[in-house]
Amino acid sequence: MISNIQKYPGYKDSGVEWIGEIPNDWKAERLASILNNVAERNRTDLPLLSITREKGVILRDLDNEEENHNFIPDDLSNYKVLRKGQFGMNKMKAWQGSYGISEQDGIVSPAYFIFQLRDDLVSRYFHLAIRSQLYISFFGSASDGVRIGQWDLSRDRMKNIPFLIPPLEEQNAIAAFLDRKTALIDQAIDIKQKQIELLKERRQILIHKAVTRGLNPNVKMKDSGVEWIGEIPEGWEVKRLKTLLQEGRDGIRIGPFGSSIKSEILKPEGYKIYGQEHVIADDFNIGAKYIDENDFKRLSNYELFAGDIVITMMGTTGKCKVVPNNIERGIMDSHLIRVRTKINNANPDFVSFLINDSKYIFNQIKLRSKGSIMEGLNSSIVKSLHLLLPPLNEQKSILLNIDETNSKFKTAISLKEQEIEKLKEYKATLINSAVTGKIKVS
Repeated sequence: MISNIQKYPGYKDSGVEWIGEIPNDWKAERLASILNNVAERNRTDLPLLSITREKGVILRDLDNEEENHNFIPDDLSNYKVLRKGQFGMNKMKAWQGSYGISEQDGIVSPAYFIFQLRDDLVSRYFHLAIRSQLYISFFGSASDGVRIGQWDLSRDRMKNIPFLIPPLEEQNAIAAFLDRKTALIDQAIDIKQKQIELLKERRQILIHKAVTRGLNPNVKMKDSGVEWIGEIPEGWEVKRLKTLLQEGRDGIRIGPFGSSIKSEILKPEGYKIYGQEHVIADDFNIGAKYIDENDFKRLSNYELFAGDIVITMMGTTGKCKVVPNNIERGIMDSHLIRVRTKINNANPDFVSFLINDSKYIFNQIKLRSKGSIMEGLNSSIVKSLHLLLPPLNEQKSILLNIDETNSKFKTAISLKEQEIEKLKEYKATLINSAVTGKIKVS
C-alpha cells in the first residue's frame, strides 16, 4: 500500500545512521535546539492530566481505580502546568512512548518534563513524529535503570536525540495526511474488535444453550422444580453442589490461612504453591513459590491432585479450573477453594465448566455473595450452588461439543486478531515513512 505513494525528488544523508537519507529541504536537528524547558507551577485550579503510552496526554479520570493507582497529594501547588500545545513527558516511561503534545491546559506530576516547542514547528506534526516507533526507540536508548518499567530518562542524552524538520507547509501536509489515513485504519480496527466481541457473545450463547438444554433441539422438557431455573431436558436433574462432593472434609476445602504460608518459609525450590494466578491464566506451570518438605507435610491437607477443581475466592471471583495431570507436587494457597466430586455422577470438567462459564451459575454466585460477612467467595456459597446435570455420558458428549465450538471460535477470533495486528503494523509503518521523508504525502 505504501509503495504506491510517491517519493521526494531528491534526498541527502541525514547524518544519523538509524534514519538514513532525508529529503533535500528537510533538516535534522537535536531536540535541545527545538525544545525549551518550562516549569510553571501553583495552578491548582487546572484539571489533572495523565501522560499515557497509548494516547499521550489525556484528562485524568479520577473515578478510574486502575488509572489512579499512583498517589495524588492533597496539595497540588507543586504540580507542573502543561499548556495546550506544549510537550509533556513521563520521564520514567519515555522509553515506552509515554509523552505527547497536550490539547488542553492542565497540571501533571512535578517529576515530569514540560517543554515549549520552537516557533517553526507544527505541534500536530511534532506529536505524530515524536510518538512514532522510530523516536520511541531513541528515547529507549537515552534511558537507564535497573528495573524494567522504571527506566529514568537522561535529560542530557534526550537533548541529543535527532529530530527531522520539514518545511512548515510540509509539516502541515504530513499531519493532515496522517490524521486522515490513521483515522481510517483506526476505524477498521474498531470494526474488527467489535466483530471479535460478537464472536465471543455468539460462542457464549451456544455454550449456554448446550449446558442448559443439551445437544438435542427436539428433547422433551420437564419442570425443574426450581422456579428461577424453569424447564430442563428430560433425564436431567437439578442438584446442589454439596450432594456431588466426596465424603468428608476433603470434599471441599478452603486453602490454609495466610499466616500458615509466611514469606519467610518460601524457598527457591521444593513443593509448589498454587494460587489464583494459575487458575486465571489457565496455566499451572507459571510461578515460582515453593516450600520445603517439612512445611509441605504440615500443610498436606491442602495438596492438589489431578482432577481436583480449584475456584478463585477473591478479586476475579468464581474463576474455575480442573487441576491437570503431571503438575509439580504442591499445595493451594489461601485464595483458592478445592472441590472433589464423586466420579459416578459428575464429570469434574463438566462441573468446572458450569462454574467457570455458565451464566446461570455466575448469577447464583453474584446473588449469594451479596450481604456475605466476608468479601468474595466461600465454601458455603459453593456448596449451595444449583447445577443442571445430565447423565454422565451426556456430560461427556456436551463437553466434546463445547471443545469443538471453542476451537472453531478460537480460530475465527485468532484470524481477526491477526488482521488487527497487520493494520497496526501498517499504521506504524505509514507514520514512520511519512515523518522520515521516505514517502511524499499529498
